[in-house]
Formats: sequence, C-alpha cells, structure tokens
Amino acid sequence: MDDSPDGGYAVSAEFYDLLQAETDRRLAERRFTEAAERARRAVLDVGAGTGIVTEVLLHASGVPVHAVEPAPAMRAALLSRLARLGADQRARVTVHPEPLAAAGLTAVADLAVASNVIACLDPPTRRATWRAISAALLPGGLLLFDPPPADLPGGCEAVGRIGPVRVGPDLYSADVTRRPHRGVLRVVFTYRVEREQELLREAREAFDMWPAPPERLTEELEAAGLHVVQAPGSDLVAARRPAL
Repeated sequence: MDDSPDGGYAVSAEFYDLLQAETDRRLAERRFTEAAERARRAVLDVGAGTGIVTEVLLHASGVPVHAVEPAPAMRAALLSRLARLGADQRARVTVHPEPLAAAGLTAVADLAVASNVIACLDPPTRRATWRAISAALLPGGLLLFDPPPADLPGGCEAVGRIGPVRVGPDLYSADVTRRPHRGVLRVVFTYRVEREQELLREAREAFDMWPAPPERLTEELEAAGLHVVQAPGSDLVAARRPAL
C-alpha cells in the first residue's frame, strides 16, 4: 500500500471526529480556554481542521473567531460542525478556505492558536505562517501552539492505537506508526472497520512532519516579530507580538 502523503486528508476526514473528537476537545479546553476567555477582539484558529478547537474557542469567548482551513475534506467537516451550532455562534465565525499566508488578515485578533498543525508545515511554509500570524495579531497579541518534534526517531515506531469506537455492529480503529523518511518524519494512520472480528475495510493515509528544535522555533518566531514568553502548559509554546 502506498504511504506517500497527499496532504488532502481525504481518508482521515471520514474517521477523525469519530476516533479523536472527544480527546481533542478535552485537550483544547485545557490548552486554550483560559486564553480565549481573555480575548477581547477576536481569536484566530490556524488549521481549524474539523472545527473541534473552533467550537471550544466559540464556547470560551464572546468574540469573533477566524477559522483557517485550506483542506476541502476537513473544511467540509468544519462546516458540518458549525451547522449544528446556534445561529448566534455561527455569526461569530469566519471560515477562510486558503492558507493563512494567503488570507490577508491584518491586526484582527488578540489571540491566535495553532493546534496539531505546525509540525505539518515544511520550513518555508512554517516561516511564512509565523509572519502571517504576526501580521494578524494586534500589538500585545498572544500565539499558542503545540510544537513539532524536536528531532527524528531512530527508526520505525508504533505510536499507538486510537479506538476502537463502536458504531452499531462495527468497530472503528486506527493504528499509528512513524518513521524517519528522507529527513522528515512520516506518520502513517491505518484505519480499520471490523464487524464480528472480520475486517470490512482498511484505509491508510500518511502525513509528513518537519521536526524543529526549540532554539530554531525561537529564532523563526523572533524573525517574524514574535517574542517567546512563558507558556501556560509544558506541551505548548507561547509567543507574543510586542505591545506598542
């Protein structure tokens, strides 16, 4: 089976919320709720995916949310999630269907979050994203993100299993592996649907991640006009655009 990434999430979009939504929601609430409660202008959600973090930000804040998601498959799930919300919450969301660097957002938000996305950006795109975040933040605005791995593993590793989750008679699960591949980290999700211990379907999708040690991230952020500050948790990096 071909493990070359296509970047479209066409396979994963079907399984993502079923297998990961509750875990991701709890994580987003822990990571971002306090900062979102303090937002006074708007919040920027970089790589909104299926909208789990977007929904947490909407519930925690009373301000507009800019949800940036260029992948059509994930954006379809994002819009389905927004359709289930009340009209008052939907009115606060702007969905941007292009990469952040192409969205042209300037001084619109006092908080930006990037959950489960920075590792998926190659270095030039990552640096362009820092610049776009800096431009989108108001003076004094805060960025929170989970950092990419600092380096590559020594070989192929089993990350773990997600699920199983039952839907009627069927069990949905995913096995996740990662390995170094030509200087990047290739992560492979193998999704399975089983019924009465018989495999009905198997699908696979691969994603490349670009490791970056903390000192490199600091250099890139500083070059974009974002100063690293104390993060609210050990699994996050925080950077702030200087106040005027």
